[in-house]
Amino acid sequence: MTVQTSSTQSLTDILDPARARALQATLGMEQTIESGSTLPPFFHHIYFWDPQPPENLGRDGHPALGGFLPDMGLPRRMWAAGRLLFHANLRAGVQADKVSNIEGVTRKTGRSGPLAFVRVRHDIRQRGTVVLSEWQDLVYREDDGETPERPTARTDETHSQTVEFDRTTLFRYSALTFNGHRIHYDRPYARRVEKYDDLVVHGPLLAQHLMLMGEAQLGKPLTEVTYRATAPLCEPQSATLCWADGAAWVRGPKGEQCMEAVMR
Repeated sequence: MTVQTSSTQSLTDILDPARARALQATLGMEQTIESGSTLPPFFHHIYFWDPQPPENLGRDGHPALGGFLPDMGLPRRMWAAGRLLFHANLRAGVQADKVSNIEGVTRKTGRSGPLAFVRVRHDIRQRGTVVLSEWQDLVYREDDGETPERPTARTDETHSQTVEFDRTTLFRYSALTFNGHRIHYDRPYARRVEKYDDLVVHGPLLAQHLMLMGEAQLGKPLTEVTYRATAPLCEPQSATLCWADGAAWVRGPKGEQCMEAVMR
C-alpha cells in the first residue's frame, strides 16, 4: 500500500522470507531466512516496492520525477551516499511500515556542471517501534558534463575479499529491488545516453556487500553505517571489498575507489 503527498510517502509491506532467501542466493549466501528471522543489514531494500505503470516512468526506467522526488530540471540521477541507524532487529514475515520525507534540496555547480542534491529520510517501523532510520543522498546531473575524476583506493586493508559481478547478478538484484534504472541492464542506453563504460553495478549492491563483510568483521550486529559512492563500477568486473578498523571500501579492477564506508 502507498500513501503519498508532495514531500512524504508511506509504504507498507509484509517482509516475505522467500524474497530474502532469493537475495541470499543472489549474494552467494546460504538460504537460511524463515518467518521471524532477523534480516541481515540492508536487506530492507528488496521490500517496499512502489510499482508504476509504463506511462508513469521516465526515460531512465525510474518513476518519472515530479512526484515524491522533485524534478530538478536535470535528467540524470543517481544514489550518491547514505547513512543508516539500526535501532532494533528487522524481522522477516512481519508487516513493516516505511515513512519517507524529503529533508533537503540544494543546488550547486561542480566540475561536471550543474548539480542538484536531494536528501530523503526513511523510518521503518515494525509493531509500532522504529527499527531502522535511513538517509539517502541523491544527486542529479545534466547529460553532457565532465566525468568526475576517479579517486585511488587505499591499499592498507587488514581483510579483503573478491566479488565477481556479471549481467545475471545485476538482473537478479534489479528484479529483487524492483529497480528499473536502465544503466543496469540496457547497455546501449548506459553507454550512449548516460556515458558509462558499460552496464553499471548498483551502488546499493556494493553497499550490501560491504555491510555483510563489516558485520562479519566486527562480530556483532551493525548499529550505524555511513557510505559514499565515489566512482562507478561497470560489468563485467570483479571488485575487492576491503576492511581496516571500522572502515570499508570497494577497490575496482584498476585500483580506483568505487565506494567508501564507516561502520560500527
